[in-house]
This record gives sequence, structure tokens and C-alpha cells, in this order.
Amino acid sequence: MAPLDTLLAGLARERSTGALRVGRAGTIFLSEGRVTYMECAHTPGVERVLAARGRLPETALRRLQADGGCARLLEEGPVTLGELQYCVLAAVLDAAFFLLPAGGNRPKFRPGEQHWLGGQWYFDVAGLMRECARRRAYLAQIWPSAQLDTAPVRPLPRLPGNGVTLDSVQWEVVTGADAEATPLDLAKRLGRSGYSVLLAVRRMAAAGLLAPPQEPAKDGPYKGATTARATKEGTARHAAGAPDDATGAPEDGAAQAVGDRQGALPRRVRGAADQRPPHDSHGRGLPLGPPVSADPTDLALLMRLKKALEELT
Repeated sequence: MAPLDTLLAGLARERSTGALRVGRAGTIFLSEGRVTYMECAHTPGVERVLAARGRLPETALRRLQADGGCARLLEEGPVTLGELQYCVLAAVLDAAFFLLPAGGNRPKFRPGEQHWLGGQWYFDVAGLMRECARRRAYLAQIWPSAQLDTAPVRPLPRLPGNGVTLDSVQWEVVTGADAEATPLDLAKRLGRSGYSVLLAVRRMAAAGLLAPPQEPAKDGPYKGATTARATKEGTARHAAGAPDDATGAPEDGAAQAVGDRQGALPRRVRGAADQRPPHDSHGRGLPLGPPVSADPTDLALLMRLKKALEELT
């Protein structure tokens, strides 16, 4: 059976329209070979994200799915076009990150089937795969081990210093952690993207704010692909003579340190989380971009904006 990303690339070349169902793991919706939406069982979708933000109850969104769909949501609901587009972008990127590496399923393609949001926004398959690779590499740069990604989040009972600064997602993770919920459990509970919660957890691990897992964590929905793929991709770029980008894989010594320190969390990679907002040559903050619209060309701008926001510390 061909890997899911290979199968999806084939559907893109054939300009297929329909839904690619990956067992219970999720569904990928395409229109003429372009992805219009992705659903993943392990990440919150647009409905959950909007409900968590207090925009609309999930019951109201389900009613709209069967009566009017996206057009009625924008006409009658308290959701702007730009907000909906950003939520769709976040949901698709999140689902792609966890769904594309999924294994053990037999995908089935159903021609003509579409998501209730319709063909409003389109994503290039190759672009989605590149973004997933960048995210895996960035996670590995912040913290070289994927062990915490599938283990219950356990903040330390005492601070390692006199004070600590948390961003909004980290605060929600700390207040929501119950020593049982994994990062993806918390993401669904909070209505946050799974990737943003993974970022928060790894950054807290790098700051020494989390206790090590009590026992080896089971393979998650992507079976450790976060670190393994990032390391493999970084090695391939190095062998080809290509320069590593700012979100490249960790140094070789980081992976060795993970295996050498049993019972303790690995050390952070130096300078991993020291990211700054984009600035111009005069040190002034760059604008975040013009107002969004439903034009598919805006998605590239949104993806760059989202990347910059995710790398803020």
C-alpha cells in the first residue's frame, strides 16, 4: 500500500475531486487536485475552534452544515470572512501535520464528496507537505525529543527559578494539565490547534518547567515522525549541500543526548527558542499583512503570517 502522502500527490496530479477517507484517522477533501479541507480525529476542526472562541455553539454550527453551509454561516453568523479563513487555514495545517504520516489504514477515495464549507479555499498538496516538514524540523529544533508529545503533561510543582514568563497557550496548558491529558487531549479540550500545544509543551520542556514522563510514551498518531522525519530531512539537505533554514533539525549531538540521559528530559538545543518577530533593516516591526479575503492567493500570505506568529516566544 502506497504511503498516504504519495497517494495524495497522485490524486493532485490527476486533478481529482472528492474525499479521501483514511479509516477513522480523518478525511482529506479535494477539488480538481487541490485540498479544500482536512479533518483529523486527533485535532480540533473549525467547528471546535469557533466554539472555543465563543463565536458559535457547536450545535448551531452543525445545523448550518445541513442548511446553507458556509454561505449562511457568513451571512447570519458572527464570523467574519477573514476569521473563518484563518480558522480553516489553522485546521487544515493542523490536520495535515498529524494525518499525513498516519499508517495502518487503507484510504478510500469517494469521488464528488465535498466538505460542508465547500470549495472556498484551496491548498496546494506539495505546499502542505513542505509546511509539515518545516513544522517537524522546528519542533525538533526547540526540543529534540518527541517523547513528551504523547505523554501526559505534568508541570513541575516548583519553579526552577524565581519567576517565569508564559505565553497565552502555555498558560492554558498549565491550567488545563491534570497529569493525565496528553498535548493532543489538551488541544481538543481547549479548542487550540494540536501543533500550537506541542509548541507550548516543547518550549516549556526547554525552559525546565515540565517533569519527565513517568514511563515510555506510546506511539502517537504520527508514530514519532516529528523527530525522525526532521532529522532525516535535515541530513538529506546537508548531504545535498543545501543550506539549513531557520527551522532546521537539531545538531547531531542533541539526538545522542536523548539516549544518554535516562530518566531525565534531554537538554534543549542552544538558541532553539530564541526567535524574534520579523523586523525590517531599521529594526522596526514588519506589518502583519493586508486584510484577508477568500482569494486562494491569500493563503500563501496567511501561511507566512502563521509561521511568524508560531515562532514568537
